[in-house]
Amino acid sequence: MALIGWFLSFVALFSGLALRQDMPVGGAVTLSNLLIALAVLACPMVWQDKPLGISRGQRVVAALIMILSVPLVLLPAG
Repeated sequence: MALIGWFLSFVALFSGLALRQDMPVGGAVTLSNLLIALAVLACPMVWQDKPLGISRGQRVVAALIMILSVPLVLLPAG
């Protein structure tokens, strides 16, 4: 399970950084911030001792909320 967390963390971190650098289109900064936050939520080393009292289930729910809110970020503002 930790290997999946590491993999997800690195993928989200690198895709967030790439999105911030390579594709500066509307909503890219917000999407990049969501991906970097997802990288923090998925990192097993950060959450090994349950800092701040946040459980694995709460992190999974937060990650799902961020993933499902992506279409709202990509909608045109006007």
